[in-house]
Amino acid sequence: MKKVMMVALALSLSVASVSCKKGMDKIGNAVLKAGENESQSIIDFNNDFLDSYKTSSRHIENIVKYAEAAVKKSKGETVYSMPVVIGSMDYSLSKIKEVPAGFENDKKVIETDFNSYKAKRESINKKFEELKSYITSEDYKDDKGAKAEALKKDIDTEAQAFFTAGENILTKIKPATDAAEEVILKDHPMKEFIVSSKGLMSSMDSVMDVLDKQYTGSFNEAEAQKKYDEFEKIVTDNSKKVFNVKEQQYAYKKTQFESVNQKASDFLDKFRKLIRDSKSTGKIPDSNIQEMDSAYESVLNSYNSFVK
Repeated sequence: MKKVMMVALALSLSVASVSCKKGMDKIGNAVLKAGENESQSIIDFNNDFLDSYKTSSRHIENIVKYAEAAVKKSKGETVYSMPVVIGSMDYSLSKIKEVPAGFENDKKVIETDFNSYKAKRESINKKFEELKSYITSEDYKDDKGAKAEALKKDIDTEAQAFFTAGENILTKIKPATDAAEEVILKDHPMKEFIVSSKGLMSSMDSVMDVLDKQYTGSFNEAEAQKKYDEFEKIVTDNSKKVFNVKEQQYAYKKTQFESVNQKASDFLDKFRKLIRDSKSTGKIPDSNIQEMDSAYESVLNSYNSFVK
């Protein structure tokens, strides 16, 4: 669940938000001075990269699962069906032509991680094709699975490098992105609703951080209930907002704003169920955490649609 959460958390930052200027680093201040053109370039890079990271992460996680199954199959263990890996066309990645100059001193560091990100993605795909051919042709009968083990080791190592590069990029681009979004949002008609929905997403991220920790450890009802109460209040407050944006071009956003709140309410339903189901055993069941992941994704998709 951890990798999925990292991507999900990152995506919640891919759209307009307002950051307090207090504590803003030099990149942030430079962006504020640069104006809307440079700000838009930074936001475009941010959005395209996050879309790429989400798409490619899922693809690579499926390859890792395939490699695990391939080793078992090559060793004679029963594998009823190999994990399906669908070809991934990362259109968002192809849209990124360069790292914007607005990242200033971090530009070179981001470029280094970005080049590593692209290289590892390509290398993993090539190794997967090699492994798939090896399994399909049943060549493992000749070497007792030795090649499968070697390829799995390479894939695991490069997958970790891929995720490390991705997470490094997210960390480096966040200050400038927050500042750029502040510039773009300054006079935006939907500013109030975007900012409040951003707060909702941040709170939901906090909920999932707690549940992620408890899922791998023990269930803490008091801590979970506190997070539930905090998030419920934010959802209630956001749902009470009347979408009164007068500009006709944003009229259709009213339905999307309401969808964010409805999906967040559905998330709360699943959260209550998780608390109830986890109390008796002191552990969060797999089925509950999967339901929460799915509910989170639904809110996230609605949010991203709203702010696009």
